[in-house]
Amino acid sequence: MIKDEVLKSFAGKNVLITGGTGLIGRQIVPILHDAGARLTVVSLDDMTVHAGVPHIKGDLRDYGFCLEVMKDRDFVFHLAGIKGSITMTVEKPASHFVPALMFNTNVLEAARVNRVAKLVFTSSIGAYAQTDFFTEKTGEEGVPMDFYGGWAKRMAEYQIQTYRIQYKMENFAIVRPCNVYGPGDNFDPENAMVIPSLMYRIFRGEDPLVVWGDGSAVRDFAFSRDVAEGCILALYHGTPGGYVNLGSGQGVTIRELVETLSSFLTFNYRFDPTKPAGFPKRVMDISLARETIAYHPSTPLLAGLEETWAWFQDNRNEYLKKQNYWKES
Repeated sequence: MIKDEVLKSFAGKNVLITGGTGLIGRQIVPILHDAGARLTVVSLDDMTVHAGVPHIKGDLRDYGFCLEVMKDRDFVFHLAGIKGSITMTVEKPASHFVPALMFNTNVLEAARVNRVAKLVFTSSIGAYAQTDFFTEKTGEEGVPMDFYGGWAKRMAEYQIQTYRIQYKMENFAIVRPCNVYGPGDNFDPENAMVIPSLMYRIFRGEDPLVVWGDGSAVRDFAFSRDVAEGCILALYHGTPGGYVNLGSGQGVTIRELVETLSSFLTFNYRFDPTKPAGFPKRVMDISLARETIAYHPSTPLLAGLEETWAWFQDNRNEYLKKQNYWKES
């Protein structure tokens, strides 16, 4: 829960949210709208997430557009990103890497030039080198485990670092979220991440649902509303000199994830240990975020999955309205 003093600081402020139709953005929008902020959402998606919030459809790969849309903004949440399955990122790395580099560079530079008072950039757990437990102390050591996407995120982090060095700017904050899920997730069967992929296949009646691996792989799944609150807190408090992790604070095995889904949905499933399951463990340390920005995720996995499933039932084809970088030539 965000304290009133934090929310009051947004009243009357001119706030831009890039990628505001995505997982995290659509949770930030109602929170800040209710707090009295003057919001604008920018994305290439053919949808709106709040009747009282204007949506500008524009391409952040256009620096001129970024300069124009950043004018007179007090705060910016730079959430725009490209989500896709491991298969997509391996087979089509240019579709991931190049647009991300372009719009990250443009948004950050346009915000600097326009003297935006505060900005928060959403990086990713994929910017870390592979390990079991991710802490901010070891964040820049080694090659990013999500190679192209991780480098794109790191380059934006380095861009912010150059602003700190050359311009003495400490008003651009950085967060590294883990595996975020929730209403508004990408349910495209061709490139969905693990939770929306499983839900889509359950909906389609796959019998049995075949889950790759033996179920022992551990992941950190954070509900989108918790991460949205973390982004708001990071913008308010700042992350001087670096970034903070935004996760759930606990690891969940894929078996536990499937069993939790089966606790409120009826389906048969089996694990296939002959198939690859990815990294054995990916869990975030969120102690720094707890201490420095008062980040306290509170959504249990079951509650988050139930809310996500309920949203999916009413919005099964929303992914068709979203910008799909994987289909571009």
